[in-house]
Amino acid sequence: MIELAHVTRAYRLGPNEVRALDDVTETIDRGEHVAIMGPSGSGKTTLLNVLGCLDAPTSGSYRLNGREVAELDEAERSHVRRKEIGFVFQTYHLVPRLDARANVELPLLLDGLAPDDRAARATEALEAVGLADRVTHRPSELSGGERQRVAIARALIMDPGLLLADEPTGNLDSAAGGQILQLMDDLHAEGKTIVTVTHDPTVARHADRVLVLIDGRIAHRLHPDDVAGLADLFEVRRAGR
Repeated sequence: MIELAHVTRAYRLGPNEVRALDDVTETIDRGEHVAIMGPSGSGKTTLLNVLGCLDAPTSGSYRLNGREVAELDEAERSHVRRKEIGFVFQTYHLVPRLDARANVELPLLLDGLAPDDRAARATEALEAVGLADRVTHRPSELSGGERQRVAIARALIMDPGLLLADEPTGNLDSAAGGQILQLMDDLHAEGKTIVTVTHDPTVARHADRVLVLIDGRIAHRLHPDDVAGLADLFEVRRAGR
C-alpha cells in the first residue's frame, strides 16, 4: 500500500540544510499497523505528513496504492487526502461551535452529500465509536476520550483505507487512552492500515511492528515486544546525557 524509496525531506535554515527525513526506504503492506517512535526532532511528524500527502519529499519516491504521489496535481492530492486517508491528531482539531455530529459531517459536506444523508451517516459513525448518546454535544461538553472518538469517527466517515494517527492518546488519561487503543485494535482487525506516531511504548505494543527514527533515518525495525525502555532512551538522548 505504501512504498517509500530513498525519501528525503530537507529544509533551509539560513545557510544550512536540515534533513528532517534522510534516505528513508520502507514498505507498509495493506492491513498492517505500524508504529513510528523516536526522540523529539527525529522526523516522525514529517514522515506522517509525507504519508498523508500534506508535505512532499525533496527527493525520492512515495507510492500510495501503486500511484506515484509526486505525479499527482493538487486537485488529485486533495482527492486522495479526502477519500483515501483518515487523520487523527493529538489535539482532536474539532470545531468548538459544532456538535459531535456536525463535526463528523464535515468531510461529507465537502463531498457534497445531501444534509439528511450526512446526518444519518455521521450518527452511524458516532454510534460505531460508542457515542450514540453524545451526537448533539459540543466538544466543550465532552471528555478528552470522547473528543478523540469523535475525531476518529470523522476520520473514518469516508471509509479510508489508511488511518494516520499522531499521538492519539497523548492528551488522555490511562482509562480513556485504553479505550482509544481498543478502538484502534478493532479497526485494525477490520482491515484498516494504520500508522501511529507515538512516544509511548504502551501504544507501540498494539502495532504489528515498530520503526524507530533517529535524525531522520530509520535506525531500528523492532517487534513491539522489544520497545520497553525506548522512551527513557529518547529522553536521555534529547537531554544530551
